[in-house]
Amino acid sequence: MKFLKNAQSIIILGTLLLFLVPEFNAQTKEIKRPKNRVGVPSVDKFVQESFDIYDKVYKYDRYAETGTPLDDEDMDALEDALDDLQGLSDSAPDILGDLDGISVIKQGKATLHINKAKKALKYSLKTSKALLLGQRKRDKEPEEDVSENNKSNNNTSNDTHNNSENIKQSTNISDNLEVYSKYDFVPGDKLLFFDDFSKDFIGDFPSKWNTNASGEVVKIEDKGKWFELKTGYGVYFIPDVKQLPEDYTIEFDLLTRGINKQTSSTARLSVILSDSEKFNLGNAHYASVSIPLGQYAAFSLRAKNFFNRSAGAINTDIKADIREAVLNQPHIAISVTKKRYRLWVNETKYIDIPKFIEEPNVLKYLKFHLNNLKDNEEHLYISNLKVAQGGVDLRRKLLSEGKISTNGILFDSGSANIQPQSLGIVRQISQVLMQDENIKLKIVGHTDADGSEEANLKLSKARAEAVKKALINIYNISANRLETDGKGESAPVGDNNTPDGKAQNRRVEFITI
Repeated sequence: MKFLKNAQSIIILGTLLLFLVPEFNAQTKEIKRPKNRVGVPSVDKFVQESFDIYDKVYKYDRYAETGTPLDDEDMDALEDALDDLQGLSDSAPDILGDLDGISVIKQGKATLHINKAKKALKYSLKTSKALLLGQRKRDKEPEEDVSENNKSNNNTSNDTHNNSENIKQSTNISDNLEVYSKYDFVPGDKLLFFDDFSKDFIGDFPSKWNTNASGEVVKIEDKGKWFELKTGYGVYFIPDVKQLPEDYTIEFDLLTRGINKQTSSTARLSVILSDSEKFNLGNAHYASVSIPLGQYAAFSLRAKNFFNRSAGAINTDIKADIREAVLNQPHIAISVTKKRYRLWVNETKYIDIPKFIEEPNVLKYLKFHLNNLKDNEEHLYISNLKVAQGGVDLRRKLLSEGKISTNGILFDSGSANIQPQSLGIVRQISQVLMQDENIKLKIVGHTDADGSEEANLKLSKARAEAVKKALINIYNISANRLETDGKGESAPVGDNNTPDGKAQNRRVEFITI
């Protein structure tokens, strides 16, 4: 019917105008949250989260109106609301696209709900700014970059969680090394901290960490042990990393369960470099990057720094679509070189800020904070946390000394399969060989002492051969310039009774011949 087609066009146009045309009328009474859902997941989620923020801001606005002073936590919550508003705004275009193809009645209902949500967000934005500008009392103290869990969430997840020792999980990302051929992350050469939770009991909080909340080590089928972080306001997880140097790298693997399109847009994992080992962001200095976990739109990575008790120069949203990576066991790599901060998710570098660390040698501690996952429905795990002192260019060292040893080339457990994120080192070796065609190399593999001596000797030789093949097949190095050997567990450099020592012993040497 022509009337229905025209009505549908008018509704879509009206929805677009709601987002594009500013409103100037101030709110005169409380905006009521829609009682019913539309049935379009992205619209329902957008409306719900808009009103979650609105309810929070409206409550503080009423406090101010009655003369009730806002305390520090109130101010922190308002700042978080401002951050969350940006994430919701970013998702608006995707929501509009989801209205195509649904019935006219649903489109009309969606328009009304979006209109209400838009008004709620505009009020929240204006009011939270006014409250912060008028009553901020902590201008010279670090600000908590965390927000409360959503006050109401009518969405349910079909995922269930079992705290038994074994948790089934989907397969990992593709192991196609070609994807990582230009990956330029190189881990530090001196290991400072490593934890794969192999020495911890299932169900216990890991022995080499601290927290002001809770967490536990779980065993995930075919993937070993992982540490489950708990979500919460002001909750921090602090590994026993002391005195971070000026140049260093941080690496870890993430695993998620129950994360889907119903996951909050404010769900984030924050990685914090701090001047304090207390359960806060920091005393006078910190630098924080948060990784988005939400799935119903592409949300930004956020970088924020704070030095000398005041906001730093960086408070940035970095556009990134890492939704697929979040669901498929991503490897996170961070490199800090004096003031420069870089972050990779799998093979892609998303952050490269030259002066993120504004004050040298003050950020000595590493912290993690998990925000706004639904308790017992959505889960995040971390493993293989490795912190290493950096600053040595492997290419220059190989050319000047004729030999380097690195534990940064990682392999699957008990296997010669190179993990893709190790190719940054292999790439540097290839650059040395391409620069001087007269150089020939001997590649020597080493293992820890797990397993039999015979098996480890065989494995070390296979791993050296795998590195040789990567140099040949990916970087086109001639095979006649490369030799391989393996020493198994016979030449340890660390204690094979500790995770740190084992990580040091699993290494590859490159020797010029």
